[in-house]
Amino acid sequence: MALNPNLDEIQLTKDDYERYSRHLILPEVGLEGQKRLKAASVLCIGTGGLGSPLLLYLAAAGIGRIGIVDFDVVDTSNLQRQVIHGTSWVNKPKIESAKNRIHEINPHCQVDLYETRLSSENALDIIRPYDVVVDGTDNFPTRYLVNDACVLLDKPNVYGSIFRFEGQATVFNYEGGPNYRDLYPEPPPPGMVPSCAEGGVLGILPGIIGVIQATETVKIIIGQGNTLSGRLMLYNALEMKFRELKLRPNPVRPVIEKLIDYEQFCGIPQAKALEEQEKMEIQEVTVQELKQLLDSGADDFMLLDVRNPHEYEIAKIPGSVLIPLSDIENGNGVNKIQELFNGHRLYVHCKSGMRSAKALTILKQAGIEGKNVKGGILAWSKEVDPSVPTY
Repeated sequence: MALNPNLDEIQLTKDDYERYSRHLILPEVGLEGQKRLKAASVLCIGTGGLGSPLLLYLAAAGIGRIGIVDFDVVDTSNLQRQVIHGTSWVNKPKIESAKNRIHEINPHCQVDLYETRLSSENALDIIRPYDVVVDGTDNFPTRYLVNDACVLLDKPNVYGSIFRFEGQATVFNYEGGPNYRDLYPEPPPPGMVPSCAEGGVLGILPGIIGVIQATETVKIIIGQGNTLSGRLMLYNALEMKFRELKLRPNPVRPVIEKLIDYEQFCGIPQAKALEEQEKMEIQEVTVQELKQLLDSGADDFMLLDVRNPHEYEIAKIPGSVLIPLSDIENGNGVNKIQELFNGHRLYVHCKSGMRSAKALTILKQAGIEGKNVKGGILAWSKEVDPSVPTY
């Protein structure tokens, strides 16, 4: 899958010679390698934690054309790790923010923007014009979609993922190497793998993995070194250790013949339907109703917080009792709630209402009925008490 542009048609300008001088004196890059970078086109899916550093370095390296796919806006909580964005871009489109920053680094880079959700309907058309695809996404349906589209179009797929203090990276679908389905033949059940919004992520971590993705992309383009194709690199930031696992193509894996419904493949609609059914069986109260109850001075109710202890330290609703969902799931918390419950009215909250609904489903099986606080402590902060921090 070698990239073979007509280098005779690529000319470096005087500014290029000055800008890329440290590349040009590297024998492994040199004039030919820099021309290859200028002739290359790279599509980045996502401008989040991974997309931020890799876009910065690809632009700085002299990639001639960069495409960006994203439909989100910059949020203040992004700035801890998504270093391509700045405070002045909060509530504005991420792709516009990224393009602005890229052109500050390299005004000669052509930047194509796709402000849309990548789907089975548009993926092939968006990916087709590019030489290399870099996956900076954070959900399984899109990862399978990117993989399958790259297989169908015979494009290298530079992969990375992050969670808490750990990250991984590899190169899929390159020179006969494995693809994403060789690593994950089947997606995990919905909800089994928490998102970074639920589990957190060290802000520096995506910088490391994203830069590795950028490095692999450059190596593919200039045709130098050994890529991570066939190797899964694992990184643990707390231990400061890198490990490597071998990946091989599965000879009996299903042949990818077309793009499918990846939400359905990953069980998302089924999980949402079950979630909605469970929610319909659980009574809810608004944060305003909870506020009225707290202000009334009543003492015949219990307000249960099922978040984790470190979340409780960040923000709490006065009078709440902390029993984490994990304790309820293993049964210890249920026993404690039964002791405290004692016939009181029970109200349960978490960060946004998801974990509390799950806790109430478990408690119902134990004979304890309660009501879910809709929107959780985020709604409490937004609608009742703005002094409560959001996170």
